[in-house]
Amino acid sequence: MKITRKVQAGTMQSSDLMVFLEPAEHLTVTIESTVLKQFGELIRAKVDEVLARHHVESGEVRITDRGALDYAIEARLETALLRAAEE
Repeated sequence: MKITRKVQAGTMQSSDLMVFLEPAEHLTVTIESTVLKQFGELIRAKVDEVLARHHVESGEVRITDRGALDYAIEARLETALLRAAEE
């Protein structure tokens, strides 16, 4: 899947997250989280899992997390990816 346009998904409410995607030549992932010290590795693993499942090889991925659970991370990222790939 190719990220073809700038999109976002999610909210900044507690227990949720915002996902921002933009086209780019290389894949970069940036994660900001209120629980980064405790769960940063798990958040990154879930993001990497979803990106791999959708065969994303390039783009800028920015996550601003407010304590979202793994299913919310997956849902928000998949929604953003689908929006970014729409023609």
